[in-house]
Amino acid sequence: MTDTPRTLAEELRTRTDSGLVGLLRARPDLLNPVPGDVTQLATRAGTRASVVRAVERLDRFALQTAEALAVAPDPCPYGTLAGLMGGDTGDAAVATELPRAVAALRAQALVWGPDDRLRLVRTARELLTPSATHPSPTGLGPTVAEAMAGMSPGRLQEIIAAAGLPATHDPVTAVAALTGLFSGRDRMAALLDTAPAESVAVLDKLLWGPPYGGVTDRPAPHLQWLLDRGLLIPAGGRNVVLPREAALHLRAGRAHHVPEPLPPALAPVTERDPQLVDNAAASQAFTSLATVEELLKEWDLGGPPVLRAGGLSVRDLKRTAVALDTTERLAAFWLELAYGAGLIASDGEADEQYAATPAAEEWLQLPDHERWGTLAAAWLSATRTAGLVGTADAKGRALAALGPNLDRSPAPEVRHRALALLAGLPPGTSVPAAAVLSRLQWERPLRGAAATRAAGAPEGTPGSAAPAESDLRSRIAQWTLEEAELLGMTGRGALAAHARALVDAGPAATPAEHAAANARAVALLAPHLPEPLDHVLLQADLTAVAPGPLRRPLAEALDVLADVESKGGATVYRFTPGSVRRALDAGRSAAELQEFLATHSRTPVPQPLAYLIDDIARKHGQLRIGAAAAYVRCDDDALLSEILADRRAAGLRLRRLAPTVLAATTSPDQLLDGLRSMGYAPAAESATGDVLIARTDSYRTSPRTAPTPVPEGPPAPDATLLEAAVRAIRAGDLAATAERKPLHGPAPTPGALPRTTSAETLATMQAAVLTSSALWIGYVNADGAASQRVIAPVRVEGGFVTAYDHTSDEVRTYPLHRITGVAELADDAV
Repeated sequence: MTDTPRTLAEELRTRTDSGLVGLLRARPDLLNPVPGDVTQLATRAGTRASVVRAVERLDRFALQTAEALAVAPDPCPYGTLAGLMGGDTGDAAVATELPRAVAALRAQALVWGPDDRLRLVRTARELLTPSATHPSPTGLGPTVAEAMAGMSPGRLQEIIAAAGLPATHDPVTAVAALTGLFSGRDRMAALLDTAPAESVAVLDKLLWGPPYGGVTDRPAPHLQWLLDRGLLIPAGGRNVVLPREAALHLRAGRAHHVPEPLPPALAPVTERDPQLVDNAAASQAFTSLATVEELLKEWDLGGPPVLRAGGLSVRDLKRTAVALDTTERLAAFWLELAYGAGLIASDGEADEQYAATPAAEEWLQLPDHERWGTLAAAWLSATRTAGLVGTADAKGRALAALGPNLDRSPAPEVRHRALALLAGLPPGTSVPAAAVLSRLQWERPLRGAAATRAAGAPEGTPGSAAPAESDLRSRIAQWTLEEAELLGMTGRGALAAHARALVDAGPAATPAEHAAANARAVALLAPHLPEPLDHVLLQADLTAVAPGPLRRPLAEALDVLADVESKGGATVYRFTPGSVRRALDAGRSAAELQEFLATHSRTPVPQPLAYLIDDIARKHGQLRIGAAAAYVRCDDDALLSEILADRRAAGLRLRRLAPTVLAATTSPDQLLDGLRSMGYAPAAESATGDVLIARTDSYRTSPRTAPTPVPEGPPAPDATLLEAAVRAIRAGDLAATAERKPLHGPAPTPGALPRTTSAETLATMQAAVLTSSALWIGYVNADGAASQRVIAPVRVEGGFVTAYDHTSDEVRTYPLHRITGVAELADDAV
């Protein structure tokens, strides 16, 4: 092998093990499956799908460097590349950062070769090289040679003559002469000095792209001047193109209009007291818990039905938003958050509906800080993206909350990176969302931008913005900052201390590391959460004020006894006849209600409230309703006569069966509602005459697992897998490239398995055992997969050979009948 590698595979063989580990870590798709040798690794690294994925992971400047290499000569000296990136005058920042960009491209096997012969991987060059159907993001067009391919020799001579060049004997030298003219700074400047002002204006319009324009059958004189000298070259039909060499001269050698060697600064910064930030975030974290609790309470008896196509209808989403006192967009976020945490799901029944899961019951019993940790962990790892709810899919159908097609694989990585940028700022420091988005776009040029480039729109071209769906990463980043504030990860735009602990784990952390980070986060959050109270303040206007969060038993009891009138820092409950009757229906007596309020109020029970409870209790149950279809029973026949005489009772179709009994054709439930609407306080009774206690059982789904995130590509490999993969690649490369002794008969085709007879195979194996030498074998496993291996036989018996396998770095036993052939290695091969 020469000192200069001739192929990517040869260069990869010269890399250290740590270099190969870095390549496989940066491009984990190359590990699926583990390449058999370095040649397979290089081939896989050059496939279109793998190259596209690697290019999408480049930062802005590394991508610009690759784009410059795509329009540079192949191979390209480093000095030429530096000129394309920094221009004729140079750029200090570009000169400083260019080695890093080239090293990043080399590390990902997108560029190979020494500095004086840099080569872009062929597939990457095909993706980024300009053409008529795929213009370059640089805005450069084809070279003179490419644009003039197929032009008649006579026309070529006319062009070089008009450009002031001597005649040549063939088209090749004519094109070379014109290329030299456009590439020479002094001669090109002298030519342009003679150009009409209108011609120069046309060149200025095409300067930064797109390089194509249109002309009529009879071009104007200033256009004809450019066509005659090859500064505009026909490109089919009535189109013309500005050749690359001419454009680079006009640009002073720069391939990009605005090189971006440095990431945008996170500025301007706003500094606040970290304690205030943590308190604000904790307050919002508690609000998020209350909102999810409210959602679970709203769906306690069963939620809305599931659409046939899956998800929640627009009407039910609006109802949920009203119940949570929020907007539909935020309601979709809370629904997806609860769904991602496994707290709500569809019940899977014939009449499918949403409901809380058994996991929700367990979640409600946890301390507040642990409940927040569950929600935060689910949000960080979720690929379901609530911000897409209400937008249209590829077929124009609206995406529904909790429905299909909401998974977006980049979401977890974008969330972690956006929060990591905030974590890199000093505690209590915030920056505008636009600054975070700009940094994210530089660190990983958006797929929307990549789509724009693929479509051929050059940088800075008006109207070149990608569609909303292709700009998904930018929108996910914006939603991340908004949702982090809602969830209590940030306070006043700055990352809270408990959120920093979560972000430190990173998206590629193991489950154990994520669990440890979550434990640290909830421990930091706990001191900032308000302590639940065991009391309220009763007031004379039939209200009760909860000055903070209440303990769960007290809150649940008050929800039955009173109606929530307002929420906020303090919750206001109002006692009404209906709410008191609801408590009595639940089996509580007037005395129990009076005692409950006296126990849990820091103020005496107001007289109006005591009178309300006693009055409703006195009337409660005087009327008894059972099933006839339905009947009304009452010891006071005058009260029944009053009901019969009331016109509002006409719809109930009541008739007297006895002085103390009325019968109805409606159901007991309808009769109960009808009499209550008339101001009475009836009670339902069983067939034995006992009062029925109105305690509705909560509805829960069968056990459900939370939705599984949809990963973006293969998972990040751990150190153990990377080390094992490099050993296997090295061993496989040894087997494929080890020098062999000449075989008897014709030499095998390169890459083909050795072929020997069974007798020759057995004899060679036995000889190798005696001499402790290594052999090259072809082996076909039980699945029919063929491979080459280098082994050192230890024992041959019973139709099997036991040997040390250099390829897998272990001792293995092979059936002799599966060995296709064997060859001895040269003495110094292993």
